[in-house]
Amino acid sequence: MALGSTIGVGLFLGSASAIQIAGPSILLGYLLAGIVAFIVLRALGEMAVHEPVAGSFAAYANTYVGPLAGYMVGWGYWTYWIVVGIAEVTAVGIYMGIWFPDIPQWIWALSSIVMMGLINLIAVKVFGEFEFWFALIKVVAIVAMIALGGAVILFGFTNDWQPLGLSNLWQHGGFFPNGIGGMLLSLQMVLFAYVGIEMIGLSAGEAENPQKTIPMAIDSLAWRILIFYLGAILVILAIFPWNEVGQQGSPFVVMFERIGLREAAGLINFVVITAALSSCNAGIFSGGRLLYALAQNGYAPSPLAKLSQYGVPHRAVIMTVAVCMSGVVLNYFVPDKAFQYIMAAVTFVGLMVWIAILFTQMQFRRSLSPAQIAGLGYRAPWWPYSSWFALAFIFLVVVLMGMHEDARMALILGPCLLGVYLLMFYIVGLHRKTANRREFKS
Repeated sequence: MALGSTIGVGLFLGSASAIQIAGPSILLGYLLAGIVAFIVLRALGEMAVHEPVAGSFAAYANTYVGPLAGYMVGWGYWTYWIVVGIAEVTAVGIYMGIWFPDIPQWIWALSSIVMMGLINLIAVKVFGEFEFWFALIKVVAIVAMIALGGAVILFGFTNDWQPLGLSNLWQHGGFFPNGIGGMLLSLQMVLFAYVGIEMIGLSAGEAENPQKTIPMAIDSLAWRILIFYLGAILVILAIFPWNEVGQQGSPFVVMFERIGLREAAGLINFVVITAALSSCNAGIFSGGRLLYALAQNGYAPSPLAKLSQYGVPHRAVIMTVAVCMSGVVLNYFVPDKAFQYIMAAVTFVGLMVWIAILFTQMQFRRSLSPAQIAGLGYRAPWWPYSSWFALAFIFLVVVLMGMHEDARMALILGPCLLGVYLLMFYIVGLHRKTANRREFKS
């Protein structure tokens, strides 16, 4: 699920905007962001293997930092999946616009949310079946695209057998056509592609043998993601100049049209639509379960903790879908800018979760004796330098978001949202104190 939810809008659509800003140097951005994502995963894996629990990093934040941290991380991660769902259905609207340009973008967004919501309300096994096939389609498609693109670059397939080579990486303004600053400004879009990889930690409490399966999954997932992202973007940038990658539609579709495979381009458009629906499906599933867990712990209204006869937290799912409907409003009023706004919001919330994971790991380490640290079965490499490097990188990206017009709004709305959650925490706390006093008196 972590692989399926991560390979979605960030690769198929978000890469177009990032390429426009950074040019070929976007490859360096994906590499740096991939290293940081791996550090975050290893930090989470260190705690998950030592103490596999349901709730993952929200539970660790509650234990090693405090109840407020656990509460904020839980609600923050729910917000993240809400915004992911909105981003994905926005992408569906953009993709469908290639086939049906006369139909408004918001109609496709609304239809997608309703369809994915109904799938999540039926039964868990139905969700699993859809997610399995969705993820399989896009993973197989990416592998096929990289292989076909490699044939074009190395052997000249569909180009009269004249190999294209890699000259497009430096012929149009150089590897850094917009300077180092262009690559830096693209980092918030690049990190958007990787945020969601930490979802693997949610399975720690249910894994049959977490001491073995969690390290294996984290280590293999990291290099697979890097291959998919770097390989796919390298193929695109090598086949045609970076400045010809438009911001409307998927660069993968444009790539196949460019080399004369229009039928394949239509197929790829179908693939990227299923990829977006897959991530939306996972977002509603995760958001519903997170809200259900928050309600169980008393951090959300208690009616949301009720299960349907099929074992689905239907009220929490309905609430998650209802909030996702705000994305339809964005697609109605600002269809041209909706994706950039939502992508910035996803990145900000996701980065806050990453910061929480790294900070929690530091507190976790401080709680252990030297002997316990030496006995950890799965340790983060180069600690504490790796964690400090990742934190510095993330804070740099947050600062850079303030320099990007479309991302600046997320820096304003993000802290406001955190303030609302903070207020909610103290309201819940006061309510609990009052309830405890009443119970004590009785």
